[in-house]
Amino acid sequence: MLQRMNLFLEKAMPYVIPIIVFLGVTLWSGAQSWAPFVKWIFAFISFSSCLSLNLLQVKQAFSRPLPIIICLSILQFIIPLLAYVSGIVFFSENINMIAGLVLAFTIPTGVVTLMWVGLKGGNKGLTLAIVLVHTLLSPFLVPLTLQVLVGAQVSMDVFGLMSGLFWMIVFPSIIGIVVNRVTNGKSKKLGTTLAPFSKVAILVVILINSAVVSPYFQTIDGTLIFLFFLVWGIACVAYMIGLFLPFLFKWDKSTAISLMYNSGMRNTGVGASLAVTYFPPAAALPVVLSIVFQQFLAAIAGRFVTYYFDVERQEKKEDEMKKGRKLSS
Repeated sequence: MLQRMNLFLEKAMPYVIPIIVFLGVTLWSGAQSWAPFVKWIFAFISFSSCLSLNLLQVKQAFSRPLPIIICLSILQFIIPLLAYVSGIVFFSENINMIAGLVLAFTIPTGVVTLMWVGLKGGNKGLTLAIVLVHTLLSPFLVPLTLQVLVGAQVSMDVFGLMSGLFWMIVFPSIIGIVVNRVTNGKSKKLGTTLAPFSKVAILVVILINSAVVSPYFQTIDGTLIFLFFLVWGIACVAYMIGLFLPFLFKWDKSTAISLMYNSGMRNTGVGASLAVTYFPPAAALPVVLSIVFQQFLAAIAGRFVTYYFDVERQEKKEDEMKKGRKLSS
């Protein structure tokens, strides 16, 4: 029954999340009173996600580190810089909005990425390695990136930011990995049992964070609509870079799919929690907007990549047939 529930939630997430965000900013805006519980809910999500990690696949991925390094460069340098430049161009007089854009594309990639990579035939080991490394380094990388790009203009609790990331994702992830290792992978059964509860917990976090920023959604004006499409556009660029950069290195299809999802998806729940805790509420807007479409955009990217590789395979097949006809003639 729990497995069926988990499967249902996996398929329903792209459609349920926008509804949850809508409820958070309208009917259930009172959920903002639950904000102090967010870090503990996220600790549970991080812990349960790491119980099912295949550590052998992670080890194999580290034997070829270049894709990991390239993906981390996209995640922590290329896209945050693009977000910063976009903020300067379109919101030059609103430093909190610029900080929010940078934060939205600086937060670590999430475990939910693994679900999409698995569904679309990506490299699970590589994805696990990227998620693990980025998660463990996030208490240092996220504040550093923010400090370099907007630190001089925004009042930021760097220690609080590092502490929040550590207790929300790093420490519980390490505990989950240790339990996984000590039990020789037997903890995967517990991880499978907790999986549907973990997804429900993600929805609860999204509801709370949406409620916190609900005052900013009371009036949907041109600025908010433009910001939505700007965040959407930056995310699309991240997907495209992640998909096509592997072709320059002549990497296989599974690696390209993994880098595409790891480059395009972020742990938006963590990002929103950090934004509402350590930044002015306006800075949380870009992160909350990315929550609205992230799963939906992941589904679109999945359809695109399936179509792209089907066309490529068909073209190769036609080329081989033409070569065969030439040889026979």
